[in-house]
Amino acid sequence: MSCWETIADYALRSIGIGERLLPRSDFTLCQQFTLIGSGLLWNIYFGVLALTSGFLLATAVAMGKAARNPLIRKPCEWFIFIFRGSPLFIQFFLAYETFVLLPKIGIDINLIFVEVTAETRWLTRAWLGALIVLFLNTAAYSGEIFYGALRSIPKGDLEAADAYGITGWSRFRRITWPTMLRLAWPAYTNEAIFLFHATTLVFFSGFPAWQQRGDALYYANYFADKTFNPFVPYPIVAFYFILVTLAVITIFSLVNKRLNRHMPQEPKRIRYRPQIIR
Repeated sequence: MSCWETIADYALRSIGIGERLLPRSDFTLCQQFTLIGSGLLWNIYFGVLALTSGFLLATAVAMGKAARNPLIRKPCEWFIFIFRGSPLFIQFFLAYETFVLLPKIGIDINLIFVEVTAETRWLTRAWLGALIVLFLNTAAYSGEIFYGALRSIPKGDLEAADAYGITGWSRFRRITWPTMLRLAWPAYTNEAIFLFHATTLVFFSGFPAWQQRGDALYYANYFADKTFNPFVPYPIVAFYFILVTLAVITIFSLVNKRLNRHMPQEPKRIRYRPQIIR
């Protein structure tokens, strides 16, 4: 089998497209690169959806933690404390065990005028259950980052907004939120990178890989077990995640430039000053 045939058979295997059976012996380097790259699609899926949805919740949690009302502030503080204080691996395990205990037929919710049945069987699948855990975890970490940025907003900016009569939602949308993002973005970039790395824990923490359709590390572990040589598949996983990290850094750097477009940019000048006499 040529490398092109291997790519055609296994490039999308992790999402159910292509050859169903995994190779059993005589593993080639092309097979390892292709299958591990196929599994990377799940890591990207978890990372992108958890990051985008967690961003919205993190903003709300940060604003809630900064609120004066203890009924709003305390739940946000405990939410951040619990998810930041416990290991992500344990969160995956406890979430899966909890989802298994739910009735498979669903939960009936009485809305007075109509009764709705909430599906629960999909929560034990990694594509939904693990995504919920990653969503809550990154929301807690990002919420703490955004809260620190909120506390660091210069008072002069808020006083200037009050002087111009900008209050309420308008002040938050035009002053508070953009300034918060500008201050928090470097740390938030690190959180995004860590989140993509954390997606490798999904199929090792309780959520089973259905029909051997796992992520990049799942396939790397498969090849390492079959060949007894971890020094080929695991460096391939590292290579793929380095590419993902470079993509995240590039995208977030463009957003950072957009957020700081109004800031004065000083041109960098290279000055050559030879030190003849010291």
